[in-house]
Amino acid sequence: MSVNEILFWILSVLALSCALGVIFSRNPVNSVLFLIATFFTISGHYILMNAQFLAIVNIIVYAGAIMVLFLFVIMLMNLNSDTEPQKSRLIQFAAVLSGGALFLVFIAALKTASVNYTGVVEAGGDIGLVQHLGKVLFNEYVLPFEISSVLFLSAMVGAMVLGRREDKQVIDTHSNS
Repeated sequence: MSVNEILFWILSVLALSCALGVIFSRNPVNSVLFLIATFFTISGHYILMNAQFLAIVNIIVYAGAIMVLFLFVIMLMNLNSDTEPQKSRLIQFAAVLSGGALFLVFIAALKTASVNYTGVVEAGGDIGLVQHLGKVLFNEYVLPFEISSVLFLSAMVGAMVLGRREDKQVIDTHSNS
């Protein structure tokens, strides 16, 4: 067994255990922290696949920005057992029934799927590196990239215009009085 395979299995066990921690944790803050740990282990998988850019973007966007937003929302909602309404038995039964149906679908899919294990495929070269991504982005996808940049620029200008218009009206109302 190579080092990459050992790291893959360690990261997989950590990712699955953290994902189960998200599901089974009673405290919403602990759930968010388990989800952040899951994102870090997924980033570790990206690094094993030589996709460093995706790993960094996953950490910055998901573990950094979105999870902090989730954490603030949960903290502002102040969830506790006193404010949470109790679920009826019918809703609990429907949840167990739908979860069981999903489990049966997974079992049927695994039963019909064939597994062709060829070992760990180590990608060589610069497939997941930022330099390769930049070359592909500016050679093959230059038109969609430029269209999206114009869209982002117009959104920024629009936000500035809307912000300025409100300030101008406030100044006009103060000068008229």
